[in-house]
Amino acid sequence: MQMLTKFETKSSRVKGTAFHPKRPWILASLHNGSIQLWDYRMGTLLDRFEEHEGPVRGISFHPTQELFVSGGDDYKVKVWNYRTRRCIFTLQGHLDYVRTVYFHPEQPWIISASDDQTIRIWNWQSRQCIAVLTGHNHYVMCAQFHPTDDLVVSACLDQTVRVWDISGLRRKSAAGAQPMMTDPLSSQRLNTQGDFFNVTDVVVKFVLEGHTRGVNWATFHPTMPLILSCGDDRQVKIWRMNESRAWEVDTCRGHYNNVNSALFHPKRELILSDSEDKTIRVWDTTRRTLLQTFRRDQDRFWCMNAHPELNLFAAGHDNGLIVFKLERERPASAIHQNSLLYVKDSQVRLHDFTSANDAPMVSIRTAPAGQYLPPPRTMSFNPAEKAVLLTSDAEGGSYELYNLPRQFNGQVSDSAQARRGAGSCAIWTGRNRFAVLDKAAQQILIKDLSNQTTKTIKPPVPVEAIFNAPGSQILLSTTTSVVLFDVQTRQVVSEINAAPVKYVVWSSDMSTVALLCKHTITLANKQLDQLCQVHETIRIKSAMWDASGVLLYTTLNHIKFALPRGDSGIVRTIDNPIYLVRVQGGDLHCLDREGSVNVIKIDPTEYRFKLALQHQNYEEVVSIIRNSNLVGQSIIAYLQKNGYPEIALHFVRDDTARFELALECGNMDIALETAKAIDTPAYWNKFSQEALRRGHIQMVELAYQRTKAYDKLSFLYSITGNTEKLVKMQKIAIMRNDLQSRLQNSLFIGDVEDRVRVLQESGQHALAYLTAKSHGLVEEAESIRAGAGVEEADITSADVSGGSKLLLPTMPVVSSTELDWPQLHVSKGIFDGKFNFGDKGAGPHPGKSRVADLATATVDGDDTAGAWDIDEGDNMGVDEEDGFGGAGADEVDLLGDEVEAGAEGGWGIDDDGELDAEIAAEATAAAAAGFVAPQPGISELEVWSRNSSLAVDQIAAGNFEQAMRLLRDQVGIASFDALKPAFMEIYTSSRSVLTTAPFATPSRVPLRRNPVESTETSQYFPAKIYSLSSSLEQLQQGYRATTAAKFEDGLVLFKRLLLSLIFVSVDTAEDANEIKQLLQICREYILGISIELERASVAKEEATEENSTRLVELAAFFTHCQLRADHEKLSLRVAMNTAYKHKCFKAAGEFAQRLLELVPTPQIADKARKMITICDRQSRDNLAINYDARNPFVICAASHTPIHRGEPAVNCPYCQAAYKPEHNGELCRVCTVAKIGAKATGLRSLASAN
Repeated sequence: MQMLTKFETKSSRVKGTAFHPKRPWILASLHNGSIQLWDYRMGTLLDRFEEHEGPVRGISFHPTQELFVSGGDDYKVKVWNYRTRRCIFTLQGHLDYVRTVYFHPEQPWIISASDDQTIRIWNWQSRQCIAVLTGHNHYVMCAQFHPTDDLVVSACLDQTVRVWDISGLRRKSAAGAQPMMTDPLSSQRLNTQGDFFNVTDVVVKFVLEGHTRGVNWATFHPTMPLILSCGDDRQVKIWRMNESRAWEVDTCRGHYNNVNSALFHPKRELILSDSEDKTIRVWDTTRRTLLQTFRRDQDRFWCMNAHPELNLFAAGHDNGLIVFKLERERPASAIHQNSLLYVKDSQVRLHDFTSANDAPMVSIRTAPAGQYLPPPRTMSFNPAEKAVLLTSDAEGGSYELYNLPRQFNGQVSDSAQARRGAGSCAIWTGRNRFAVLDKAAQQILIKDLSNQTTKTIKPPVPVEAIFNAPGSQILLSTTTSVVLFDVQTRQVVSEINAAPVKYVVWSSDMSTVALLCKHTITLANKQLDQLCQVHETIRIKSAMWDASGVLLYTTLNHIKFALPRGDSGIVRTIDNPIYLVRVQGGDLHCLDREGSVNVIKIDPTEYRFKLALQHQNYEEVVSIIRNSNLVGQSIIAYLQKNGYPEIALHFVRDDTARFELALECGNMDIALETAKAIDTPAYWNKFSQEALRRGHIQMVELAYQRTKAYDKLSFLYSITGNTEKLVKMQKIAIMRNDLQSRLQNSLFIGDVEDRVRVLQESGQHALAYLTAKSHGLVEEAESIRAGAGVEEADITSADVSGGSKLLLPTMPVVSSTELDWPQLHVSKGIFDGKFNFGDKGAGPHPGKSRVADLATATVDGDDTAGAWDIDEGDNMGVDEEDGFGGAGADEVDLLGDEVEAGAEGGWGIDDDGELDAEIAAEATAAAAAGFVAPQPGISELEVWSRNSSLAVDQIAAGNFEQAMRLLRDQVGIASFDALKPAFMEIYTSSRSVLTTAPFATPSRVPLRRNPVESTETSQYFPAKIYSLSSSLEQLQQGYRATTAAKFEDGLVLFKRLLLSLIFVSVDTAEDANEIKQLLQICREYILGISIELERASVAKEEATEENSTRLVELAAFFTHCQLRADHEKLSLRVAMNTAYKHKCFKAAGEFAQRLLELVPTPQIADKARKMITICDRQSRDNLAINYDARNPFVICAASHTPIHRGEPAVNCPYCQAAYKPEHNGELCRVCTVAKIGAKATGLRSLASAN
């Protein structure tokens, strides 16, 4: 038996717990006075309630209402509404601590037990106390209602358990009696003391005596007439009762400290108890024997509670609570064609999906009397031999081989025919052989049908579990990966990284596989090439492949789907966990935790729609949209995200969303329609910008008119050469009395006279005079001068003789006053014309396009000649006066619009009805096809992002999120603050800015790494910003700073170099190896300099023995950093002098010997020899330093202490600096960006296109 922990919290001591009957919630009442509400499935704290003063000991949910009740050491009983998150009211009356509180399952009652030796029953609707139960003469530790009968059980420290009959209280309540008075003094005055204690309403039915010390807990069995009690005598007692008496049945002994609570298992014949001896014990109810003990080393247990419907238990201890269950509830099952084999009630049953028949096939082994046997965990079926393998956790892992009857005759086979063996996993690998994993010995045993071992295989990696695979292959699951292993050749075929795998699900054709972990699903093909990975925040329970290649899987509360390319979504919500066994269309066959086969109806429309989009099966997409009610913001967002805004447009009814989607997909007609409906300046401005970008001049003009953007209109008319409307804009400016607009328009149309008038009206007489004079308007200039009262002789700057010319704007090359700018001719879109029911208002009706309407409409009037390029003027040589060379009027009428009846016959034109029908059909088909606006091409930045998987190239392309994701996966980067300057430098340096005209927006030009080498877009990469040569120059600077003992500067330089190596890309494997060497050098120097800086800091402190010891240790550790030879010599000299100074002669001699091995200068060598001579005489260390050169070690980069070989250690995934386990999860002290102990694939520097 296992304790399967589902949820655990860390908090103050938990004194009470309560499960919500429906939702995955649990309440915890704490000793510090707080009440916590947790979601145990998601593992999140939902709310906290803090109104009690002192510890809260009792807590309980109402079975149906949104209420819970609490009781604490402040003598108060509080009723809360968890939806409004507040206390509704407080019930006061107890005179001491309140120990437990519970709701009645049917009546509006609350029962509370208190240290004031009483039990009170309250009506929470009237908020009055309706009964006080007296009789105990010590603290009442617990009181509970019976689940169905009118009984109450209570436990007290007076060593008794009492059963109370409350049927009178129910009858009184049903009769509508008034609640009792809560004031004892009033009761005494009325001489109704007996009624106050409700002697007639609640009576003691039984007093159970048998405990030798105080009783802490008592509870009823949910269905049987049994009572369970436990107390400070370390015993758990079982009592039986009938209508007349109650007696002790048996006692469970085994705890060696106070037993605080106990309960009956709601679904099995088990008893659970918890104690201050830090254990939870499980007992057999029928035999009263101990089955299992679960122990915690530090925590005493104080309370325990069972979920009213699920197989879940909660126990509160000194440091929080745990939610657990005692056994796996997933039925072992296997599917073959239209049949399902599964285990239920100690039988292997066969379920036929076609007929829904269900029958037992064979009995399996059951637990001996007084023992526990866990249910089978997995099943593997051999259809050829009609045999099943059942694997369970019994006896440390075992399997059983059962032969099913080939012809079922209605009788169940006996389990005695089974063959058994030890092994943690057993799967079929062929018709007459199966593989068994011996996890302890790390062996895979190949056995035949007689259970005899025929082959033993040593797996190439440590294996946790094995799963089936196609042919003679099996899947080996390790702690970090899954290996595809060929049993016959004993070779590893492929490998994929994955968390520990719990289940493996193959598709029906064995082409794809789903690897199910605790919180992730990895989809791969049969060669284990990863297709995608799906992450969930809660546990994944099961999965099954759909016939179309979609994986459906279940979590604790959802049925979801996953597509092979990574898209996922929710199919529906479920109340309780289920286990999928088959998916067929809209029917989902599953097993529940009771072992029943159920069929759930689902709507597969959403994932069929997304799968059709991914496979570009557009006909099915159109069919789904027409026939399904596929709506919702998630579908719209999905279509927009994946580049199908034109489809999303047909789902949207909101004008704002339609406007945005229409702009994105280039449907300017719908954008104009929705802009008119919204009619706000902001949307008109956005519409005008997009319309101008696409060259829709008339739409731009309309938008400017709606927003009254007169200046923009004038400029638009100017660049399109529409002088006629420029003149109208001038008149509008005069009507608006807008001098600035008048001046601008006069410049656009070259109206000098009006420009002079504007300047004169604005009081700019000098400018007006100069303008008139320079443009030859002599009379106007003289009039202005005379009006200003200035003599001509006084004007000194009016000499304009010099070839002055009229300043006129450049006229456009092509004057386009009516037509929009030319558009590209592109192929018709697959979705245009298929459906357009998304248009609203005056738009076309479903099934009939606007072009089809025009094809069947009647043309009014005779002005159609121009549209056919028929020039009825001079080109036809028609004399306006004489007609055709003087022909009569009758002859001219022959070429007119009216044709006499029957004239077609002379031209050989017959009225062919079939031809008309064909023409109409062609016109309708062409109308349905429609037109798709051209989509922008792929930018070079996107090409960079597609071509390279290096983080530095993703940064250059502006794809920061992808770059951060790559760095997180490759080198475990957790903090990007230090990398932000490098990100910005790479991004800005990989492009140049090209300025064109002063009024135009500058163009950004991407800078390629190889601008001339190739014209293939697959060879486009961004320019290198960080290179290997520049990194080597930085390394030389760091060396020079270290040589000069500028350790602070050296530390900065090496850290800068270490971070820059992340972004260096190289073209050869040799250069990539040099990057790795540089990374090691930086790590060693940063670690060594950090140690030296700490040594310098310690040297400045007070000279104590502890500081002296630390000085010698740091100097010794510095010598073990792998530095350049000259720097290593310097570190050895420092360590030698430091050790000698502090009388560590043995260490000083070792340093001197190591110095001699490096061949120093003669002067230094003589000094080292003298040091060896002196130290050999002493040969001891006066300080107990933590340093032994003979015991290999690495240095912890955080504590600067040794980690010897064989001791546990964790590493930085980027720089590989070593750390002690207590630093796991922190930021690396060396590189300052990576998370210590994080899993990573390794830094990628090789910029190969392949």
